[in-house]
Amino acid sequence: MWCIPHVDGEYVARMEDVLDLYSEAPDPERPLVCFDETPSSSSARCVSRSRPGQRERYDYEYRRNGTVNLFVTFDPHRGWRNVKITDRRAAVDYAHCMRELVDVHYPDAACIRVVQDNLSIHTAGALYQAFAPAEARRILRRLEFHYTPKHASWLNMVECEISVLQRQCLGRRIDDPKRLRKRDRSMATAVKQSTRPHQMDVHNRQSPRQTRPRISNLRQRVKITVMNH
Repeated sequence: MWCIPHVDGEYVARMEDVLDLYSEAPDPERPLVCFDETPSSSSARCVSRSRPGQRERYDYEYRRNGTVNLFVTFDPHRGWRNVKITDRRAAVDYAHCMRELVDVHYPDAACIRVVQDNLSIHTAGALYQAFAPAEARRILRRLEFHYTPKHASWLNMVECEISVLQRQCLGRRIDDPKRLRKRDRSMATAVKQSTRPHQMDVHNRQSPRQTRPRISNLRQRVKITVMNH
């Protein structure tokens, strides 16, 4: 379900900003990318101790054997995806993703517009934590951040990509952290090679512009169609 506790002017302003980006024609000089992260955990079933001659019994509970973090970047116009695997989800790791976006993935772009949610590490300050001020400023000159409304991160199209990964790739439990990393690396390679199109039709914004819109109207404002999953 979509949890929308309160709609105010800030909510509508951010919503319209993001939807305007999606409705624009592709511009190679100013590409649009959607960015988010998700954890991937290794877990094993708990085995109950058994006496000699008894069959081994498994509990319904699982124990965690470790986690990794997946930073996911998605360009809806190109159908391009990138998954970066890190040990943690920290400001420094986020900053390195932004530098790769500028220097590796879009070296010729004048400005890269990044749609992201309101996580505390998704800030310009994260780059100053990771790099010298001159380097941080160099990277930020090429970036333009656009934030989804609070409690509305589902407006970020990369959420659909992560949902597909979770259902098709990340749902199987793996008890060995090394095997977990191997699976996630293979998945990241497959995602990079995918060129599956992604469409979003944006319409019916009038209802959310009201001061107190009905939830039923609010949910109708965006029609999302994911192609060929």
